[in-house]
Parts: sequence; C-alpha cells; structure tokens
Amino acid sequence: MSTTAMPQRAAYQRTNTADSAPSTVYNSPNDSPTASASSTSLSSMGSVEEFQQLKRKPLVDTYGNEFVLPDYTIKDIRDAIPKHCFERSGLRGLGYVARDFASLATTFFLFNKFCTPEYIPSYPLRVAGWALYTVLQGMFGTGVWILAHECGHQAFSPSKTLNDTVGWVLHSFLLVPYFSWKISHSKHHKATGNMERDMVFVPKTRDDRAKASSWSTHDMHELLEEAPIYTAGFLIGQQLFGWPMYLLKNVTGHNNHSRQKEGKGEGKTNGDNYVNHFLPASPLYEKKDEHLILLSDLGLLLMGAALYYVGSTYGFQSLLVWYLIPYLWVNHWLVAITYLQHTDPSLPHYTGATWTFARGAAATIDREFGFIGRALMHGIVETHVLHHYISTIPFYHADEATEAIKPVMGRHYRSDTKNGSIGFLQSLYKSARWCQWVEPNEGAEGEGKDVHFFRNRNGNGVAPARDPVKRQ
Repeated sequence: MSTTAMPQRAAYQRTNTADSAPSTVYNSPNDSPTASASSTSLSSMGSVEEFQQLKRKPLVDTYGNEFVLPDYTIKDIRDAIPKHCFERSGLRGLGYVARDFASLATTFFLFNKFCTPEYIPSYPLRVAGWALYTVLQGMFGTGVWILAHECGHQAFSPSKTLNDTVGWVLHSFLLVPYFSWKISHSKHHKATGNMERDMVFVPKTRDDRAKASSWSTHDMHELLEEAPIYTAGFLIGQQLFGWPMYLLKNVTGHNNHSRQKEGKGEGKTNGDNYVNHFLPASPLYEKKDEHLILLSDLGLLLMGAALYYVGSTYGFQSLLVWYLIPYLWVNHWLVAITYLQHTDPSLPHYTGATWTFARGAAATIDREFGFIGRALMHGIVETHVLHHYISTIPFYHADEATEAIKPVMGRHYRSDTKNGSIGFLQSLYKSARWCQWVEPNEGAEGEGKDVHFFRNRNGNGVAPARDPVKRQ
C-alpha cells in the first residue's frame, strides 16, 4: 500500500509502490507553531502553543503511519493541471458510447449464434459459455454506467443538454434513476469524507456499530475477531444487495436528514420507506428538483416495460441470462469500485470543522485493475483521487491530470497498485477485515479529535481504543 506520492512521471504511466510505506507529511500552516516571542520561560522554544504542539501525539492511520492534515488548496491542484486536460469532446464521448454498445451487441450476437447445441453439444460447456457471457456483458455494461457517470458530472461534453440526455438514456438502460443519482452523487462529491454529510460509504463509528448490533465492545471482540466467515458473508451481502439497498434505503449514506433545509427530513431516517432515490418527497432532494426525480422514474418505467416485453416474448430464462445476471455483475463492479475508492486502512474520515473540501477529496485512493479498469471501465478505478478534486475532467485526460497533481499532494496522494488486477480483488477482502468502524486516535487533541481512522477487532493494524461501549 502506498500512502505517498511518487515523482511526476510521463502521462499514462502509473507507479507501483511498496506495501505500507510510511507517511512523513509535514504539518499544515494551521498546525504549525507560531514564531512569535513569548514572555514565559518557554520563550527559547517559541511559544506555549509551539511547546504544546511538540508534545502532541501524532495521528496515526490503521497501519500505524503518521498522518498530518493536508495543507494545499484547490487552486494549487487546478493550477498544476495542463489546460488541455479540461477540454471535453461530445464527439469523442459518443464514440466511446458507440464502442461500448458495439461490444455489448457483438457479444450478444456471437453467443446466441454459436453457444448453441448445434455448435456446442455439451450442456455443461454451454452453461460455462453463457456464464462467461454474463461476466463479459457485466464488464461492458459497467463501462456504459461509467460513461453515464461522466454525463452526470458534465465531463462528457461541454453541452449540459447532451450530457443529461445521454446520461438519462444510458442510466435508464441500466435501471439507474439518472437525475436522482446525479443529485445525490453531487452531494457526495461536495462532502467526501465528511461523516455528517457524505452520501456514500459513510463508515460507522465504533459506538454506533456496537449499538446497532446490540453488542458490547467485548461481544464484538469475541464474535468478530478472526472470523473469515463473517467477512465473507458481509462481502456477499454488500456486493449483491449494496446498490439496490442504497437506492431504496440510502444504506451507507448519512443519516442526518433533519438538517434538510426545507424540512423534508423531519422524522425520517435511513431504512424507512421515505429516504430513497425514487420519491420526489425524499429528503435527499429539494423541491426544485422533484420534477427531475419523476423524469428519472419515467426512464425506469420505460426500461421496465422493454424488459417485460423481452421476458414475455422470449421467456424469463432468456431475460435472466441476457440481462438480469449481467445487471447483477454491473452492480457488483459498481459497489466494489466505490467501496474500494473510499475504504482503506490508510484513509481518514472527518467530523466537525476539521473537514474541508481539499481534505475530503484526499480521503480517497487510486487502485489498479489492469486492462479491465483502464479500457473497459474507462479508468474509473485508477484515477479517482483526481476525479474528486475536479470531476469535470473527462476520463481520457485523467491519467495525465493525476500525474500533474501528485507533486502538489505529496504524500497525501494514495494509491494501492500492488499485484495489479489481482490486488484490486484482494483489497475487497482486506478492506472488509481491516476497516470495520472508525474512531479518533486515543488521546487526540485539537483538530485531531475530529479525524477518524478505521479500526477492527481482527487484530490488524493499530488496536482500537479500549473504553467500553455499554449495552443499550
């Protein structure tokens, strides 16, 4: 795992880094001692504030690496990126749409033509062939999903009309409520790493995790420590149901809906039938956006009608293999990618005034998924840190822009490229084992009290705080 940035390299060349490299980031200006004179006996050291700063225990992430708050600005990031990286081409974007749909159509044609008893008499081999079909279509479908994601960020083209039209069509094709997702996803980008306002994969605190399960800290220790079956069950549930539960119940999103400025969130919590991505009255949206929620629902109804026609005409089994199982694969990749972009032992989360946009955007990590990530999934796995700083940069400029911001971010840039594509898949299990809840460092002071790090009861990394959590 790398928690450091490497020297700038040529565009499109990403650097593999050693596992668990130490972090030695310098203090931010806000944390630096004041160079003023002091009338106390500590004057030779600067000031009382400086003396206290020197005594303060450093923050450490789950690995035990020192963590210091980022001190650069968004302007520093923008100024480092070559101007042409901001250029968007609708024609080029449509070319990628055509490529991805051509891949879907060609795969559909070839398997329906040749994966038949006439060409493959063996039933087990045909089953294996159609299983391969679902995997391939899931990857191509994820590429389509990501192009719609580009549209939602206005990175697809300079035209908002073209972006939203293409995005609505592509996401509806994948049963995603485009405008509903676009609005909530925008809020995620505006509050990344903020445990009070973020919209996706907000980790539980240690206390909340224990209370939600009606377990004491001791119970958690006994039940979860070194229990791979628990981790496997968690991952299976997350990968199968994480995306639909997010849309239906806002699972992993923040639960502070009473703060909704129009009052739509009073008395509403995640898990009930009101906090979702389908109802205009949901507290996730303002009244001015309600017509867009209905337009998103219309797209889903039209696609649902098309799927009903296919199932009625060709049978449910055909619909299952042609679309529904590939759809589950798309969901799997979407959840895996998003989870691993925001869940890692090196990443902080923030509460209170310690959070800033620049700090939150740095609470993300790039990974490596080889040809699948770079070609089929348009680099979404490999360039997510840059994407959180400037989401309007199109994916085909993201590698170059990523290299440009590394010197600005310094050791605050994080990537995990160890073992390439296999390492990406391995990170799913590792993150589930290492990242069970978050809490501040024991004895943290000042801004450090509002910086939370992942901890676990599996004996991995820095041990959690030992204060008891009482049963409710």
